[in-house]
Amino acid sequence: MTEVVKLSEYRNWLRDLKQQIKTGQIKAALSVNSQMIMLYWDLGRQIVEKQEKTKWGSGFIEQLSKDLKKEFPEMAGFSKDNLIHMRKFYRFYSSFAEQVVPQIAKQPVLQMTLVPWGHHVLLLKKVKDIKQALFYINKIIENSWSRAVLEYQIETNLYARQGKAITNFNHTLPEPQSDLANEIMKDPYNFDFLCLSEKAKETDIEKALVQHISQFLPELGIGFAYMGRQFLLKIGDSDYRIELLFYHTRLKCYMIIELKTKEFEPEFVGKLNFYITAINELVKDIHDNPTIRM
Repeated sequence: MTEVVKLSEYRNWLRDLKQQIKTGQIKAALSVNSQMIMLYWDLGRQIVEKQEKTKWGSGFIEQLSKDLKKEFPEMAGFSKDNLIHMRKFYRFYSSFAEQVVPQIAKQPVLQMTLVPWGHHVLLLKKVKDIKQALFYINKIIENSWSRAVLEYQIETNLYARQGKAITNFNHTLPEPQSDLANEIMKDPYNFDFLCLSEKAKETDIEKALVQHISQFLPELGIGFAYMGRQFLLKIGDSDYRIELLFYHTRLKCYMIIELKTKEFEPEFVGKLNFYITAINELVKDIHDNPTIRM
């Protein structure tokens, strides 16, 4: 009988401990998200100020993107498009922040740091009024909405249907099992910000291979020529990077290597095929054979 009681006590303690750990994970992810949003806010502010006080045109954002990505290659948040989102983010909320939050320290703006960056980008694209945006931010936190739910609520105009003004912001922690908690925990921008993601582990492998390229090439076989790591492909306004690119001198073709630290997923093939098409269109010479993947 004593063992039964002890087992019951252990199970109850284990249940509480799991909840405590999950809550701690969310708090840590929210802290990272908060720091990242504040960094993006400040980057947006500096970009706006530089463009207003100098003769720099919009082209400097593209140069800034290149320089930041060169310095922080593991971080995906410094694309040209994302820097433009940061500028818009600051412009959209700055007048409100200046009125209500001179030091960006009161609740409405602090609440914004609890929302994943992808949610903010969606709001910037879909909502033109600050009061509506703050309404949806409040609802995201209150109801732990995923980005898909947020988009649905915007499309169906929840703001107009409820007609509620923003009166206060209740600071609530997302439930561990909620959609918002899951998106915060998986937000690629968060993990790129820390450089601790699964992608970062793959990057570590890339770095090690490049550092020992003279030993790695013979392992691949005769004829492989190393063309670059994180090889840049510019398609329209977007930048894409191939993890490792080689050229085979005997086969007369480019060869792509993508490193993965997790089990195969079907979308990997689509991504590789996209890169193959891009190399064939942008890099391959007319005398080269079609690009292949490894």
